[in-house]
Amino acid sequence: MDRRRVRPLLRWSLAGAVGLLLVFLLVEWLTWPDVAGLAETNPTTTAFIEAYRERRRDANEPETLQWRWVPYDHISANLKAAVIASEDIEFFSHDGFSTAEMRAALRKAWEEKRLPRGASTITQQVAKNLWLSPSRNPGRKVKEALLTKQLERHLGKRRILEIYLNVVEFGRGIYGAEAAARAYFGKPAAALGPREGALLAASLPRPTSWHPGVGSRGYLATVARIERRVLRHWEYLARLVGATGGEPLPPPPADLLPFVLDPEDTLDRPILPDSALDSLAIDAPTDGAVPPVDSIP
Repeated sequence: MDRRRVRPLLRWSLAGAVGLLLVFLLVEWLTWPDVAGLAETNPTTTAFIEAYRERRRDANEPETLQWRWVPYDHISANLKAAVIASEDIEFFSHDGFSTAEMRAALRKAWEEKRLPRGASTITQQVAKNLWLSPSRNPGRKVKEALLTKQLERHLGKRRILEIYLNVVEFGRGIYGAEAAARAYFGKPAAALGPREGALLAASLPRPTSWHPGVGSRGYLATVARIERRVLRHWEYLARLVGATGGEPLPPPPADLLPFVLDPEDTLDRPILPDSALDSLAIDAPTDGAVPPVDSIP
């Protein structure tokens, strides 16, 4: 082909690509979420809740959505501690991304000979639940990273954790700690005990198949692991969930970090009986406040 004809074609193609990119950026800018507004305003819905509603409508099934927002202090410290221990132990010290979790996910992927999955921090999960989809395409991951940085910049850690515990899925059509506590245990989230906190925290990776009442061996093993971690490190975890944001905290115990060998944390150990955890239970007041560390057994 004549070069004199190729050059104009390349220029038009490049101009078209730049134009499409500018249109895309304009649309993203116009529809970008008001992240800073979440510091004072609770979300009225989430991307995941709307996706659930759409699936129910497409299947001509009733919505049966259970969701009720409650403040941070109305959620039991037992659930907060279990979630931090199981989902993101570095939450109060990282800036939205956990290098330890990333290394752990890569190591597990190498051992299992598959693409890496997971490694999302609580802040990343908040961004995904509120505004994105479960897809793993690169564009979605870029938006997640940008929204994660904005969440960390505009919101405190307690506020991010409050949003997470209020929007995350705990079962089919069950969103947030309050709805989960009432659906599974017939009590408010402020009154959840240690065993109940572990049961809910263990359901987070697979909420539609792992939840209280399920006898899955993998689920129950995960519950047991969370119980043991919370039991051994209760004082540290209680300080985490009661932190004001400026309070200095010690580094996490080594066996709470991902993939650190802990001979006492094997999955074949029996589940701790409720009586073993009752001694550490919080007599949660109606506001769910965390007691002082020195008052915890």
